[in-house]
Amino acid sequence: MAKDSQFSGGKSHLEMGSLEGRAVLQLEDENLVNSKHNDRRTSSMDSTPQIAVFDADTDDVSCKCRWNNILRQMHIVLFSKKLNLLIPCGPLAMLVDKLTDHHGWIFFLSLLGIIPLAERLGWATEQLTFYTGPTVGGLLNATFGNATELIISMYALRRGMIRVVQQSLLGSILSNTLLVLGCAFFGGGIVHSSKDQLFDKGNAVMNSGLLLMAVMGLLFPAVLHFTHTELHFGKSELALSRFSSCVMLVAYGAYLFYQLTSQNSLYMPIAEEEGENVGSPDEEEAPEISKWGSIVWLSILTLWIAVLSEYLVNAIEGASVAMSIPVAFISVILLPIVGNAAEHAGAVMFAIKDKLDISLGVAIGSSTQIAMFGIPFCVVVGWIMGRPMDLNFQLFETATLFMSVLVVAFMLQDGTSNYFKGLMLLLCYLIVAASFFVHIDPEAIQDKPKKP
Repeated sequence: MAKDSQFSGGKSHLEMGSLEGRAVLQLEDENLVNSKHNDRRTSSMDSTPQIAVFDADTDDVSCKCRWNNILRQMHIVLFSKKLNLLIPCGPLAMLVDKLTDHHGWIFFLSLLGIIPLAERLGWATEQLTFYTGPTVGGLLNATFGNATELIISMYALRRGMIRVVQQSLLGSILSNTLLVLGCAFFGGGIVHSSKDQLFDKGNAVMNSGLLLMAVMGLLFPAVLHFTHTELHFGKSELALSRFSSCVMLVAYGAYLFYQLTSQNSLYMPIAEEEGENVGSPDEEEAPEISKWGSIVWLSILTLWIAVLSEYLVNAIEGASVAMSIPVAFISVILLPIVGNAAEHAGAVMFAIKDKLDISLGVAIGSSTQIAMFGIPFCVVVGWIMGRPMDLNFQLFETATLFMSVLVVAFMLQDGTSNYFKGLMLLLCYLIVAASFFVHIDPEAIQDKPKKP
């Protein structure tokens, strides 16, 4: 009985100990649960300000990244080339125009200020081509490469300076076909003197045909005028010019459609060469600015060129008198050299890299666009504005264009290039420049006093 009582007593002690242990464990569990609830409450109370602080930090970081990106793009666009040192010449031309009447200095400073802007416009277009593909990119290069000439032409047309419009567009064709292409052939031929450089003969012949079609559109109104065979004097010539311009615009639209849909695109060699260089990281090129950055800078540069073009056009006649240079020489030689700065640099660079198809696409493609789109477009715009802009470029200018296109067509017919062909084109351009330096328009001749 004693043992039983002891056992029962021990059992009771064990039960009591176990009950006490269970109570302690329950209390600890409750404390843990309460502490977890309290932690959750405090964490929920503190979560909102922490997220707000984090969002504020991310906003600050994103703003700093945006500003750094904008500053980086400004540095690349405005300070990456030594040619950009001429950019302040534009504001200086505006200042000279406000303070003085020295049209020679206004013209000269405006001309210098447009040169780097035209080069940067071509560079921004090249940046955009990284995101658009070779065909669209090539067409964009030709379009924005001619933006300077078209802007200058629009301002001159608005002021009624029809001869300046005609001669500047004619000079752009001559500059691209003779000077730019000649420099490309000459530079590429000097670097690769051990061989003849090759290019796609089919595309070159097609562009030569389009240039000859443009010459035909300019030739007939001039012949009609100088042979005095108009049905209605002074009206038939203008009506024929407007009709021919509409036909040329349709032809250029068909040419664009063919380029964008055909497999044998003018700019397909670009894609092929890029495909060959995919494996070589040293020659691989990447865009320096973003897609939207390219679009924004294209807009800014085009607007700035438009502003300077107004000062340039307003000072042409005064500069001609001040510097004793014919207006024809200024319009045909000086203005296109400035406007073609981007094409000039790009065509020579690609020819030196033995990418002659791209050089032809830039030079001949730009000439084709001016001849088949720029000139007819100005005729149609003049029609809308009530300006008698026509395709009669006078006999001297039309003959010069006809001979230049024939020379280039013969140079391109065999599909090869060397430095001698480039030298021939450059010498032809020197003859053209000298001819316009001693040429006076018929309107100026009849106003000029005759010597006894």
